[in-house]
Order: sequence, then C-alpha cells, then structure tokens
Amino acid sequence: MSEAPAVVPHPVTAFPLPGAMPRDVPDLLGRLVRRDPDTVAVLDRGPGGETVPVTRGELWRRTVVLAEELRGRGAGAGDCVAVWLPNWSDALAWQFAVAARGAHVIGINTRYNVDEVAHVLDRARPVLLAIAHDFHGLDLLGRLRDAVASSDAPAPAVAVVAGPGHAAPDPATYDVGSGAWVPGHGPGDAPALPDSDPDDLLVAFTTSGSTGMPKLAAHRGTGVLAHAVADAATIGIADGDPVLCALPLSGVFGYNTAMAALAAGATCVFHPAFDADAVLDDMARLGVTHVVGGDDLVLRLQHAWTARPRDLSAWRWWGVADFQGRSRELAAWARDEFGTSTSGVYGSSELFALASFWPHDEPEPGRWVGGGRVVHTGIEVRVADPVGDAPLPPGQEGELQFRGPNVVDGYLGDDAARGRAFTADGWFHSGDLGTLVDDGVFAYVCRMGDALRLRGFLVDPSEIEIRLAAHPDVFTAKVVGVEGPDGATVAVGFVVAEDGRAPAPAPDALRAWCAEGLARFKVPETVHVIEEMPTTSGTNGRKIRAATLREWASDRSGSASGGCGGSAPVPGSVTPYSGR
Repeated sequence: MSEAPAVVPHPVTAFPLPGAMPRDVPDLLGRLVRRDPDTVAVLDRGPGGETVPVTRGELWRRTVVLAEELRGRGAGAGDCVAVWLPNWSDALAWQFAVAARGAHVIGINTRYNVDEVAHVLDRARPVLLAIAHDFHGLDLLGRLRDAVASSDAPAPAVAVVAGPGHAAPDPATYDVGSGAWVPGHGPGDAPALPDSDPDDLLVAFTTSGSTGMPKLAAHRGTGVLAHAVADAATIGIADGDPVLCALPLSGVFGYNTAMAALAAGATCVFHPAFDADAVLDDMARLGVTHVVGGDDLVLRLQHAWTARPRDLSAWRWWGVADFQGRSRELAAWARDEFGTSTSGVYGSSELFALASFWPHDEPEPGRWVGGGRVVHTGIEVRVADPVGDAPLPPGQEGELQFRGPNVVDGYLGDDAARGRAFTADGWFHSGDLGTLVDDGVFAYVCRMGDALRLRGFLVDPSEIEIRLAAHPDVFTAKVVGVEGPDGATVAVGFVVAEDGRAPAPAPDALRAWCAEGLARFKVPETVHVIEEMPTTSGTNGRKIRAATLREWASDRSGSASGGCGGSAPVPGSVTPYSGR
C-alpha cells in the first residue's frame, strides 16, 4: 500500500472566490491565458496513442478563430450548435466559441445511432453540427445522413473536425443539405472574444431516457460558471493537477469534470475512447490526481491493474457514482493500494454532475455512498412527501428536491416539460429517494421507482445487492421488484458469476447467503444466475437496465417458484460497454 497523501481542499488560485468570478464562460479560458499562456490545458491523444499537449494559448487561438468562423456562418444569439465529437480539445474550443456567439451547444454521444440523432435534430434544431471525421471506425456520417432524412428539422450545416494529429478531409462528402466546411486552426490574432451574456443558454445534455427518448436539459452560463468554480474548490483540485477526463464531454459528468479542472487551472487528461490499460499508463506516467466516474469505469481499471500493476500513488481523489453496486469494494481497493480518498457524488443532467459529495473528512464507508453536501450555498435541497410535496424533517425518506443555479433552465424543443419538472413553489422534482441529514447535506437512497415495499417495509434494493455481491462466487448483482402471486411486491435477484468459477453459484445457496446477513423479509424470493447483465452505455457510464430485469423477472415468475431461480441465459440482447 502506498502512503496516503493528504486530501484537503486547495485554494482555487486561478479564480479566487468570491471577487474574481469570470465574466462569462469564454472569459474563464481568457483569464487562464492571461495568467500563463504556455501552461498545458489539455493532453490530447494522437492517432498512435501518443500524448499531444495543447497549451492554454493554443486553445484560446483555436477558440478565437472558430468564433469568427461561426460569425461568418451566421451562428448567433439563441442558436443551437450540435457537437458530435469525442474527448478532443476541439470539443472545448467549440464550447467556448459557441458561447462567445451567444449560442448554445448540445453534445451528441458518439454511441448514438440514427433514431437518437434524429431526435436531437428534431428537438434542438441545430443550425450547425460539428462531426468527428473517421473516429474509432464509426460511420458517423452515415448515421447523420439517415437521421437528417428521417427528421423534420432543417438539415444543419456541417463542420468536419479531423481530430488531434489527423489531416483535414474533403468536406464536400459531409454536405447533408446546408453545406459543409473544415474549421481552421489559424493564428487567431484577435486579442479577445466578444462579451456574451452569461444568462443565455450555454449547454444542454441528454437525460437518461428511461421513459422513452431523452429530454435535452439546458443550462445557462451563470450556472456553469458557478458550478465549475465551486467544484474545483470543494474537490480540492490544484493548479497544474492532471485530472482524468475519460467520460465523454457530451455527458454531464465528463463536462463538469473538465470545467472544474479548467476553473482550477489544472490539466485535462483526455481519453476519446476508453481503454483501461491506456488510461492506467497515463495515470501512472502523468501522476493523475483526480478521477470522476462510475464504479463500472474503475472496475475495468482494477482488472487491468491486477493484470499489470502500475504506480498510482498520485491518485488523491475519486468521485464515484454507483452504477454497478461495486463502489464500496473498489473504494477500499483504491484506498488500500494507493491511499486514494473516495467520495460518493450526486448529480444528473438536470442538476449538473458533482452537485454534491461527502466532505473529505466524512468517515468511511458512509463517504462512499451517493449524496453529501451541496458544493455551494446557492444550491438548496429539501426532502418532500412525494404526494403533495410537503417538506419532511431530517431523517425521513422522501423525494429529493432542488433549487438553485445548477437546476435545469429548460428543455430544448419541449417547453411543457419544464412545467412538469417543478413543484408549484419552484422546487425541481429529482425523482430520487433520499433523506435530509443537515442543512445542505443529504443521503441518496435510490430512484423512487426502484425502492421496494417488502412486507410493509420500504427497502433500498442496494442493501440486498451488496449482500449478494459479497458472495465469493458473485461478480455483480442487481435486485428488482415484481408483483408476486398475492399481489404484493417480491424481490428478485440477478447475479453474474465470477469468471472462472465453476460450477456457477446455486440460486438456493445465494438465498441462504442472503438470509445469513439480512432480515428475513429482505431475502430475495428468487435468484437468477445469468451470463451478463443487460446494460445501457450512456455518456456517464454503463448502467444496468433494471426495467429489462423486471421484464425478465415477470416472464420467469411462473417457473421460478419455490425460491430457486434458473441459471440459463436470459433471453434478450445485452449491450457490452464499448468505452466510446
């Protein structure tokens, strides 16, 4: 085990609070440039996997040139610009340049296929679309053509971005109806960008889409700025720290991590396509200090590190979102091997990522769960009765509701959605179950739809999942609730066995294992051993599809009586994590 480094908040020397907040988002970059233009802002990855440093001054020059090109292309106040790029420094230049024109960005996940891209076109109506050329073997152009053909929105003009170290392509093939061009990376002699209004919409993120196509949650520049500076200060990112940016910038967790790093004057270590070995090599070589990501991401890092250990002693902090039920064991692993301090974080597309996390001095294992203290005093949180929205006292479970500059300002293409998202007195419905611990401090329990009412008791399914995952033969576990024969909810467990364990754990043995550590009413009615969890790979990480498991559990309810589940593969497609 490495000696544990001190984990304390560092002053944000780039933008001391409260008197020197940037004027707008482009000014965040501008102040960094005026302070030291030669400091590296981003480490890109070149075509051969090599590191390509991008200084603050170079990023500024690209932004200035691009903003002028956007002006010439007619992009202005209130317009939407779609950015379909991986984690390249170009994606940051597009964010800053679009903001300077008074327009806003909608990020598109490089995993998106035709229907999802068409949905974004229909809702956001972008006048321009920046597309990655020849990225990772993906036919983004083919998807775009099909999406434009099936969309009712006008075809956007297309800007073709080659990416770090790649030659510019012929843009003519990218014309889908409104022209195509290759943005230039000229000298950018203009001394400054035009002022923008920070109260304008700046960026939108797709929601999880758990109830259909995703909504496009839009935020203003004032919220982005306040959040970036507060995250940098409360996390403790110092000037010059290398911060891992492996989650896509098109998603809220990747975006907020990168903006916090920039606000602190740190260096963004970009990975456009996730490869665990490449990430570990960079973490060791560059001395990465901060990581934000789900337990799915770090689980892959753990497996790669076990196969080939590296020195990760510089890794000070991990902000974890629990998507796979593995965060506690992984937090213990990172602590024991490298001295890393882990904090459970909370956030969403509508509330920003890193909206809260537990302070560094919060005891373990409580610090490893979702929730924590909001990152600045402008964010208000309360717990309310889901029926009627009456506020509840500390310690009582209810819906987490929020107010503040971090809260969604609108939904692109769906004005009515904002009204449905708020209470009559202006609080945002998170749809999450939680408890208030203190003023501005809360504990996340689960999504309200995932909570189980078992024999009259309200149960967080993660309690059962943690017990199942603790079995030595279980790799991961998920628990859902379905209607039993008498109409009451019963818990049904699904587990994936550890690789190389033969035979697979017996379902009745897993139920007995649960009974040894849990109250009787929490023991799952059945346990199914499956080959692989159904997952959805989004911009923030890989999440298990609970809705699919509920369907499988209901389909099997007739044959899974008597307390034993089968071990045959569950029908239906599964989506392995692509890492893109």
